Amino acid sequence: MVIEIFVDNDACPVKEEVLRVAGRYRLHVTLVSNQTMRPLNLPEVTQIVVSASFDAADDWIVEHASAGDIVLTADIPLAARCLSKGCKVVNHNGAIFSRQNIGSKLSMRDLNAHLRETGEIKGYNPGFSKKDRSQFLQSLDLLIQHIDK
Repeated sequence: MVIEIFVDNDACPVKEEVLRVAGRYRLHVTLVSNQTMRPLNLPEVTQIVVSASFDAADDWIVEHASAGDIVLTADIPLAARCLSKGCKVVNHNGAIFSRQNIGSKLSMRDLNAHLRETGEIKGYNPGFSKKDRSQFLQSLDLLIQHIDK
């Protein structure tokens, strides 16, 4: 089975880590974004720039990812769509999305959106830490090893 890694790249803080891990396993990486990216002249990397329309990058990833591929995203609805295709999905902080936890994550996302709209909570997201980066590397490695078996 050939595994490909798809990266929802517009706000991805771990792109370099993805490229390093993918290189170690000789996996192809596709970076998908709505904005022009600095060109990477690496043979195992494809860069895709889609239109700026809402969900264009998400739609492209869902259309091209296959069962067994790995998708990196913090977008919970995109994670749900990819899981339904049989993809493995990981957040940039190392949280692995699964069919068992995606429903509660979607519900929590909707609840938080409602609470932000009503002013009950602020739109604060904690900063990205070294611990998050380390957890991401461990999770990505685990997913690749699990699929590779």
